[in-house]
Amino acid sequence: MKTPLQLLAAALLLASSAAAQTLPAAQVPAAVTATFRHAYPQVAQVTWEKEGVNYEAGFKQGAAVLSVLITPAGKLVETETGLAPSQLPVLVRQALARQYNAYRVTEAAKIVSAGTGRVVYEAEISQGRQHRDVLFTADGQPVAR
Repeated sequence: MKTPLQLLAAALLLASSAAAQTLPAAQVPAAVTATFRHAYPQVAQVTWEKEGVNYEAGFKQGAAVLSVLITPAGKLVETETGLAPSQLPVLVRQALARQYNAYRVTEAAKIVSAGTGRVVYEAEISQGRQHRDVLFTADGQPVAR
């Protein structure tokens, strides 16, 4: 039987691969891989994707499922850590219940900006075949993309 964390990891990998272009490591610029290896030298398995102009590395660290976004020049943009929806801050869960009560939270993550340290929480919500991502601060305030 799979644990909730294993299911979350699989869902995050599937969702991210559906929206981004998967790349072989050989197609990732050297500056990007150097930044990643410097920040996470112990990670052996990484999945690379192209997200807009940037590169996203998806990997596991211990039990956590993470991804980092890196510019082509090798600047770290953000780090995203997958969460079970129940691990979202209480005020975020309350805001979701108020603003999206007809939706179900299917995925969640904590996103930390590398430049500012700003933390936002992402929830993928769904209703039928409709899926969308919404962002909140820890105190439940919506964040525009």
